[in-house]
Amino acid sequence: MEHAAKSYVIGVGTTRFEKPETRDWQYWDMAREAGTAALADAGVPYEKVEQAAVGHCFQASTAGQRAVYELGLTGLPVYNLDNNCATGSTALMAARQFVEGGVADCVLALGFEKMSRGSLGGGAGAGDFATSPVARHYGVMAAAHGFAASPPTAQIFGNAAREHMERYGTTEAQLAAVAAKNHLHSSRNPQAQFQDVHTVDEILASKPVHHPLTRLQCSPTSDGAAAALVASARFVAEHGLEERAVEIAGQAMTTDTGESFASGSCIDAVGRPMAREAARRAYEASGLGIEDVDVIELHDCFSVNELLTYEALGMCAEGASGKLVESGATTYGGRWVVNPSGGLISKGHPLGATGLAQAAELVRQLRGEAADRQVPGARVGLAHNIGLGGAAVVTLLRRRS
Repeated sequence: MEHAAKSYVIGVGTTRFEKPETRDWQYWDMAREAGTAALADAGVPYEKVEQAAVGHCFQASTAGQRAVYELGLTGLPVYNLDNNCATGSTALMAARQFVEGGVADCVLALGFEKMSRGSLGGGAGAGDFATSPVARHYGVMAAAHGFAASPPTAQIFGNAAREHMERYGTTEAQLAAVAAKNHLHSSRNPQAQFQDVHTVDEILASKPVHHPLTRLQCSPTSDGAAAALVASARFVAEHGLEERAVEIAGQAMTTDTGESFASGSCIDAVGRPMAREAARRAYEASGLGIEDVDVIELHDCFSVNELLTYEALGMCAEGASGKLVESGATTYGGRWVVNPSGGLISKGHPLGATGLAQAAELVRQLRGEAADRQVPGARVGLAHNIGLGGAAVVTLLRRRS
């Protein structure tokens, strides 16, 4: 659905993403750091914020209030949101809808997570698999591949990788090339959890998690927060923010349809159909296509998901994503720069913050403020954030002329 009203990101803020228990902080400390940075970036006092959409998966019910109270006690409405790994982009989407719907002129989207060390289970709040929100997804996997002792999320994505290899001839080296690229990119990002460069051979030789995925192809658990201020055209004009504002040109969220489960394929169960439809709707809403995009932040929770997302976004034909990454088309000097931040694999993945951190990276890229990571001449950015259970959000951001 196309909207006549426009919305803009006027300020962004992020913490460094950290390995859990590395830094002595609580989720409200993270939120204060990211939120204060976003307000300072926009040059807007907290008292101007009219609503707050706050995303988190592992904190208690009104943690959003506890977090924004660090910024001020203005009595504004706070909405606590949880959409698994797509939580951050869900908060951004809620903020955009408040603005474009005329409910508010300035809204804070905030996401954070304080996580535990070790592998993520079957998804936030998965609990007993018999009653888990993702039981149907894992049922598809179990029917086709059985259920092993490896971490469930790595298992379902690893089995999607096996299917891709069997169906299209994708190689282990091509999967590892995704991780090598993103680890290289993160070496330029001082806020990334990991900043070490790894070769394809080193990635293939790292600890196996669930064949063909190795440890260096899997996103880690992380602590961190990210924030974005979303404002109306009127607010932008009244506060002289035209040079700072980045337009949300199009955005769409989709959830699972019958296509996710009908084929019995893990490729479909982990979200390629959702992502494809979200991209189609976002392109339609914005009048933009993948050919207009310069820089992309996408949900590489595992290396295979980056390949699946290339196909869902229309960057290549179905099955051709391994050759696309191998060609260099998705790094500096190529057709697109994908995950200049390092992506989830290397930047880190605090669930509630991830989607907003993607938006923050793109805003910095489109403003020309990304320092050593800058994509030359970037004018249009695309963010893709996905959560099992499921939700896929695609956002197109455009620099003002």
